Amino acid sequence: MVSRIITEKIKFLAGKYPIITLTGTRQCGKSTLLKSAFPDYRYVSLEDLDLRMMAKDDPRGFLQNFGSKTIIDEAQYVPELFSYIQTKVDAENKAGMYILSGSHNFLLLQNISQSLAGRTAVLKLAPFSITELQNASLLPNTLNDFLFTGGYPRIYDKQIAPADFYPHYIQTYIDRDIRTIREISNLSQFVRFLKLCAARTGQLLNITSLANEAEISVPTANAWLSLLESSYVVFLLKPYHNNFNKRLVKSPKLYFYDTGLAASLLGLENSEQLSTHYLRGEIFETMVISEIVKQHFFAGLEPQIYFWRDSNKNEVDLLIESGGQLQAIEIKSSATMKNDFFDTLQLFQSFSGISPENLFVVYGGETDYTTKKGKFISWKNPFQVKSGYPLDR
Repeated sequence: MVSRIITEKIKFLAGKYPIITLTGTRQCGKSTLLKSAFPDYRYVSLEDLDLRMMAKDDPRGFLQNFGSKTIIDEAQYVPELFSYIQTKVDAENKAGMYILSGSHNFLLLQNISQSLAGRTAVLKLAPFSITELQNASLLPNTLNDFLFTGGYPRIYDKQIAPADFYPHYIQTYIDRDIRTIREISNLSQFVRFLKLCAARTGQLLNITSLANEAEISVPTANAWLSLLESSYVVFLLKPYHNNFNKRLVKSPKLYFYDTGLAASLLGLENSEQLSTHYLRGEIFETMVISEIVKQHFFAGLEPQIYFWRDSNKNEVDLLIESGGQLQAIEIKSSATMKNDFFDTLQLFQSFSGISPENLFVVYGGETDYTTKKGKFISWKNPFQVKSGYPLDR
């Protein structure tokens, strides 16, 4: 089994809070992680219809039957439980009483904010990171192989070809999650919208253009995009708020949490097709930024990350803000180090005051290399979140 970086953080917080809540996209390994990290806890999944009805019909009896030190998976299916859990933890006031998990971030956190605020630590899990796969000697050999494969655990645990896994995953996501959260009359139209989002990964989001191409209204496009965000399929990267006396773009950029899913939605059938694909650079950028997000999540942190782009289309792909400092990152899928990769970073440095030690180029090669302009970092050496400072390696 692949060791998950977040495990120690979860165990630590379980000794501090009466409830731990773990969210994340479907099939990213939440149940496996919790069963492994807490072997002395009882496990119950409310995807089981019989157990779900028991919990709905008699929440108090359900909790009494299972007792404390219980993992309740897909807890969002029975919102009636949350107020009873609140009463029980307030009465007993012990750490580590319940561990809740679920794939519906919106529904789960909505119930938490209503009943369990202040009583639970909320953590986020994502598919395998590069570091986790490296530690388990499972990282695909080539960059294209990793971009095409992605990080969903079942692919590695069961040795399933990505071309076999993702179509079924997409169908499961729509049948279980989308139908539960929001009623969509035309599911094929939603799938088209999802594929159009994949074609925009790593790019500025123009919601009107997206809606027009999907043949839906702008309000519907916004609602569906929020649905994808709340179920950890996509995330939006906001532009940096400090204008440095420059005119800046105001639109966010759209990214997928997993490049394997994006590649499947784009119709790719094998990793070789990535070599000449028109979106290879954007897919690589998606991978790098999602790795930064994962490292924050696994450390129990919310990433303070942005991009910078001015009206002349000068752009820094990623800014990480931590401890009052900025780190600027350019992302290039090329396997060759080139000094001109630092050009925009140096432009940004000229008016931001950022030091060369905080300038980085993540590229598609194998070797880290430090120059007087900044540092090249291989795609195989993702940043680690240590002491809240993402690039402290």
